[in-house]
Amino acid sequence: MLRRTHRAGHWVLTMLVLSLALPALASAASTKPGVTTGAFANLAANSATVLGKVDPNGAATTYLFQYGPTTLYGASSAVAAAGDGGSALAVLANLTGLAPATTYHYRLFAHNRNGTVSGADRLFKTPAQPLGLALAATVNPVPFGKPTTIAGTLTGTGNAGRQVVLQQNPFPYAGGFVTVGNPQLTGADGAFGFPLLSVPLNTQYRVVLPEKPDVQSPIVGVGVAIRVSTNVNRQRVRTNGKVHFFGRVTPARAGAQVAVQKLRGTRWVTVAGTITHGSGKGFSRYGLNVRIRRGGTYRVFVSIVDGNFVSNFGRSVKIRRVF
Repeated sequence: MLRRTHRAGHWVLTMLVLSLALPALASAASTKPGVTTGAFANLAANSATVLGKVDPNGAATTYLFQYGPTTLYGASSAVAAAGDGGSALAVLANLTGLAPATTYHYRLFAHNRNGTVSGADRLFKTPAQPLGLALAATVNPVPFGKPTTIAGTLTGTGNAGRQVVLQQNPFPYAGGFVTVGNPQLTGADGAFGFPLLSVPLNTQYRVVLPEKPDVQSPIVGVGVAIRVSTNVNRQRVRTNGKVHFFGRVTPARAGAQVAVQKLRGTRWVTVAGTITHGSGKGFSRYGLNVRIRRGGTYRVFVSIVDGNFVSNFGRSVKIRRVF
């Protein structure tokens, strides 16, 4: 009886020890993560996707990708979770803000409570960014006889110190583009500018790389606005009195429609009209009497419809009614 009791007690003690040891055994069953740096995909001038595999080996594991132009790396993807499973998990990271035509090192890096492991170093090279041209005109439209600048930027790999030429195609845009002025070199940031002292009439412009004629900017149309001078013989008038509006339109545009307009709220409303008359001095004249029923702000608008120039208006004039 005593022997049986001794054996039963020993069995109970053994089971108690094993039960207390189970957490320690479970902890010992997990190990450092397994890490494999994989290939890359979706390679572009400024981005790439890097791939890999992480095996948590039974413990909660996090991972990231380190990357940079050398094996010092210097940058990393956001930390992500790989779980606590016991088999390899495919992982990836999308890298952005990369430099074109640059070799990058990368590796997969994982950590759990048992330690930190890094995968092998691998390489990819971003492709060169294609050259491209952006273009704009300031001022546009430009008043007749006044200067403007055609400026833009050459983007892409190797955009500094490249020769660019300006081409023009005047209205009616049937003659095709021809080079105008001297070539220029782009700056360190790819910027360039072609100052124009004047533009004779509505003109299309573009910029081209002579060494790569297929690299062309979008076409920019520069409108040339006629210049309208506005004069009045008086600015104070009795009710229903008349004010004489007169002035010049440059360049000469005989027969152009002239409208005297009054500001009503936020809209300009035509209250009288006439046409311009030719002149041999490079400008046309207009003149008309306008009956003023109420005071207010007036202007003269000249409409151009033949495509050579852009319509325009002169300065605003305040007319006051007196009793």
